[in-house]
Formats: sequence, structure tokens, C-alpha cells
Amino acid sequence: MKITAIKTTVVNAEMRNWIFVKVETDQPGLYGWGEATLEWKTRAVVGAVEDLAPLLVGRDPRDIEQAYRVMNKHGFWRMGVIGATAISGIEVALWDILGKDLGVPVWRLLGGKTRERVPVYTHLGLGDMRAVYETMQPEALVDQALKVLDRGYRALKVVFIPYTHYTAPLRGVDHVAKLMQALREAVGEEIEIMVDFHGRPASAAAALDYIRALAPGRPLFVEEPVPPGNPELMKAVTERSPVAIATGERLIGRGEFEPLFRLNAVHIAQPDIAHTGGLAEARKIAAAAETAGVGIAPHNPLGPLAGVAALHFDIATPNFVIQEEMVGSVPWYAEVAQTPIRMVEGAWQIPEGPGLGVEVDEAVAARHPFQQEVLHAQHAVLPDGTVVDW
Repeated sequence: MKITAIKTTVVNAEMRNWIFVKVETDQPGLYGWGEATLEWKTRAVVGAVEDLAPLLVGRDPRDIEQAYRVMNKHGFWRMGVIGATAISGIEVALWDILGKDLGVPVWRLLGGKTRERVPVYTHLGLGDMRAVYETMQPEALVDQALKVLDRGYRALKVVFIPYTHYTAPLRGVDHVAKLMQALREAVGEEIEIMVDFHGRPASAAAALDYIRALAPGRPLFVEEPVPPGNPELMKAVTERSPVAIATGERLIGRGEFEPLFRLNAVHIAQPDIAHTGGLAEARKIAAAAETAGVGIAPHNPLGPLAGVAALHFDIATPNFVIQEEMVGSVPWYAEVAQTPIRMVEGAWQIPEGPGLGVEVDEAVAARHPFQQEVLHAQHAVLPDGTVVDW
């Protein structure tokens, strides 16, 4: 069996452009799907896939570890997030091919079942960017949260930390406390709440001021309390935090996670399968995390193919905690791709079909071509004009 072509299809889903990757083989009807979505980097990732394709055409798609090494090593330059995302989309498609060829679901190939259901959570507005990032008043927050629960979810994530610099203003901290209190009172004690800081506080002191304000509402975890890439700074937050700390969506490969595990600087790791190198690399990260006593809650606010890859990963990962997802983020979500994702009482069920179990309707995809995403990050400016983390 040989790879004959690697192609991309860009699908505009309003908040972001999904990048679907199709790996074709010389076996009639046998191909694999993956996803390489990266916000505001769509054209760059598509180009990276095109650059990587000649390295793999003619190779056996079932030699997944070898393909991963070729893509990382034979390009000479080390991969950043753009290259790693392109590799991830291709790598997941190779697992889809292998599962189809053997007639088993991908989770079987990853080690088999470690649970009977996969707990999931979503965002306010089910992916609408304005609801996710601009719901900053108690009444609107509660209204959006209840709409999520009405859809059957038992857990949700909110993003209501103010744009911040090195200190947390007293008024901002008090407002965060008020928001958390209103949210917890509205949803009750049975619903899990996660708070995404988006790396907005630039110092441990600022992050901890907000975390202490949130603690009475007992969030499951707070995410990216400080910007990524500084394990010592993350450790300074984690060792003094009264709640669990999560991070990892912007880290690439196990090499960038290793310092966090070695320093005991995180409680929950959040690799993104579509960014960190694919399923095999995410499995290596999860194994290192388990050794360090760290749970796994994969990042995934992306499209349907990324969601299915995460489903298979979660089934086979023993230290898995909860899965981020955005099923239904556009009205035609189920039309562009048939997937085995089925949610019952806030949890995905276990699929049994071969491969990933997905099929893309390329005609529907073609009706939603690339469009420039909304540059929402331009709002991350303080009143004095200082540009801060979005």
C-alpha cells in the first residue's frame, strides 16, 4: 500500500476556518481524514501540508511512526505550531487508514478501551465567538450557561478574566468573584465549571488574585493562568493555587510538556491533538503526564474531525479527565461530516466502526470556502493603549 496524494479542504465555520486533510492511497476507496485547523494561520498550514506531501507520497501509510519522523526530520527546519499542525492533520489521517485497513476503530489501535463513556464540556454560545469572549455581566453569563445545560451538557467553560497586565485591578478581581458566584448559584453543585484565563495575567501575582476570587465557586480547573512557555512561572502559580491548574493547548510535542511535569507545575495537561503532532505524540504526552501524576483534558474547540480524533484518544487514555468540544458550532455541522459522536447525559459514547468512523461531504464543504476569520484578538488593549495577551 502506498500514499498517492495528500490534499486539504478549507471549510469556513464562521468563528474559524476548519482545515480537513485527506490522505489518498493506491488501494481503491481507501483514504484517511484528519484535521489541521489553526486559528488565523489557515493559509500557512495549507502551505505546510503541501510542503510535507512530497516527503510521504510513495510511502506505506501504515508506517505511522516512520512517517512522523520523516515529516519532522527530513524538512531540516524545526517545526513550530504551523508545521506541527500540518503534521498532526496528516498523522491522524494515517491512523484512519490503518483502522479501516484492519477493520477496527482507532481506539483499539491505541491500546483499547479504558472507559465506557467520555465526559465532555463546551463553551458559552456553543462556539459563537461573541458569547465565548464577550459575556462579562452576571445576567448574560447565567443566561448563556443555562442554554448550554439545556443542550444536555453537564460541564461548561467560561472566559471572563479581564484583559490584564502585571497587576490585577481590585475592581476587576471583585467583578470576577461576582461572576463566578452568580454562575455557581445558577447552575448548582452538580455542574462542572472551568475558567479559561487565556494567559491574560502577565505575572503569578495577578493570576493568583483572580484564582483566589474564583476559589469559593469551586471550578474544576482554571486554564492558562499565565502565558505559556515559562514552566517556572507556571510552577509559581500552581504551588500556591487553591484550585487545580491546567495548561498545554499552546505547547507543541512532549518536549514542551516535560518541564511542567518535572517541576510539578501543572495538575491537568491539555495537549491539542491537532497541534501537538497527532495521536501518537499526544499518547506519549499522556504517558509522561500519568507518570508525573497529571491528568489529561485535551484542548479541542475545532471542527468535527478533530473532535472524533479526540474521542478515540480519550477512550484509550487512562488518565483522561474531560474533553473540550464544539459539536454544532454551525447549523450545518452534521452535514459537512458524518461522525460517530453521540452524546448521552453529557458524555460521548464509544464508537465501533473501523478507522475514525468519519466521512466528509466534499460538496457541502465546497459551499463554505475560506473567509478571513474575525480578528477578535485586536480587542486585547488596555485603556492606556498597552497591547496585552488576548
